[in-house]
Amino acid sequence: MPAVRHAAVDGLFYPAAPDALREEVANCLDGVVVEDPARRRPKLIISPHAGYEYCGAVAAHAYALLARRREPVVRRVVLFGPAHREWVSGLAAPDAQSFETPLGRVPVDLAALASLGDLPQVVRSDRAHEREHSLEVQLPFLQSVLGHFTLVPLVVGNASVEAVAQVLERLWGGPETLIVISSDLSHYLPYEKARAIDRATVQRILGFDAGLSPHEACGSAAINGALRAARHHGLAPRLLDLRNSGDTAGDRDRVVGYGAIAFEETP
Repeated sequence: MPAVRHAAVDGLFYPAAPDALREEVANCLDGVVVEDPARRRPKLIISPHAGYEYCGAVAAHAYALLARRREPVVRRVVLFGPAHREWVSGLAAPDAQSFETPLGRVPVDLAALASLGDLPQVVRSDRAHEREHSLEVQLPFLQSVLGHFTLVPLVVGNASVEAVAQVLERLWGGPETLIVISSDLSHYLPYEKARAIDRATVQRILGFDAGLSPHEACGSAAINGALRAARHHGLAPRLLDLRNSGDTAGDRDRVVGYGAIAFEETP
């Protein structure tokens, strides 16, 4: 049997039962009104990675853009998320051949990972992926809106803007490739302070400021590199939703910020 990266946070961050998970994702997507379904499909999205009760409604604003589009069909997803459990120097690729959620297995694009073999910032580490939730929580949304696709999963640790951007350039592809950057925003601040900081962070992202720090976004290393690549390719950023856990399912004493941002190709 091929090596499988099994779900680690099912039943914690999202439902473990397939039917309940499908229903929760569908409810999140159904709550989004897409004002202009004919807009160009995003090439790159930033989506949060907390438990679905906290951030699912925000993440759905990015994934709804994909759910409403029929063409072109995305066949490969490049997924970057920050390392929470293990120290990673550079970007960690798995040896696993598929990633599993309650909705099924997603095959890893082994050829794409092999194409990164000459880049010194890319290392191999199943351990970096084993308990990491930042990538996993994106998968049920992707499985729901895309159906069948291959995955290029990379956990981003201590990596420079240039190092991340170089990997993205190698994986950029064409319309068959979607890039997903998994990141929350500020962490454990009072509600109003978090709102102010997150608004400022989003403005920096919309302005292609690739100097974000981890206290502004836990996925800052991945975001910074993505901003460098997105600017190079002429993508246009658009804020879809910005809230925090005090708006969704938590108290307002210590909140976590969530943003959904799309980067679209210009005519």
